[in-house]
Amino acid sequence: MLKLRVAVVQFTPVFGDPRRNVATMLTLLDAARSAHVVIFPELATTGYFFQTRQEVAALAEPADGPTLERLQREARWRQQVLVVGFPEQANNRLYNSAAIVLPGSEQCVVYRKTHLFYKEKLCFDPGDTGFFVVHIPALDLRLGVMICYDWRFPEAARTLALQGADLIACPSNLVTTAWEMVMPVRALENKVYLAVANRTGVEERNGERLVFRGKSAVYSYNGSVLCQANAEETTVLIAEIEPEQTRTKAFDPFDDIFADRRPEHYRL
Repeated sequence: MLKLRVAVVQFTPVFGDPRRNVATMLTLLDAARSAHVVIFPELATTGYFFQTRQEVAALAEPADGPTLERLQREARWRQQVLVVGFPEQANNRLYNSAAIVLPGSEQCVVYRKTHLFYKEKLCFDPGDTGFFVVHIPALDLRLGVMICYDWRFPEAARTLALQGADLIACPSNLVTTAWEMVMPVRALENKVYLAVANRTGVEERNGERLVFRGKSAVYSYNGSVLCQANAEETTVLIAEIEPEQTRTKAFDPFDDIFADRRPEHYRL
């Protein structure tokens, strides 16, 4: 059975300094050199606490812009899949996005955050990609992405799991603690691996202070913790996963969490 290594990267991006942040990310990739998939936090390239659309527009780039192009070269050289949070400019809109950077492709795949949180609603447009799964044949892996606040909505992870995701990557800038209870449940209830790359540090803008909680983790399909960081460290954690283990949703000869669903009785 094929085993893959998944890395979550935890660090403190500097607000408004993409060049410095990308340099840090490239350094941290050295510590993740053995991983097949490397996941960075939400808005890793720029920092998080934007106050206006004008601020976002000044730093946002298209998916084929210089920042992602640099990371694409790195993915190709390292033969790794990267998941990177960044502010995206596309079709005169601004999105809180995550790029799935594939080493064998000239163009990354982009997920745009569905559920905007707090002041993101003032700065970004709601994502329009919906939830989808990327099949990576070279790794025999089906990868789905959700971003931070998406975790609050069980429909997000369930949609990805129903599309066949083995692993859900969740780039995050988490400022609460409730997710520590819920994320393993999302893994368990869908029988998928779930990797949370959260950032650390503090951002203070216009007298308001956000403290980011760290504790990046990879959860197994049974909800157990495969690895977890503390609240403040800059680190790269690597966990071994077996994607095939997620593909049978039965847990005994009679019960299957997907086959036993009765959606005609659900009001969603």
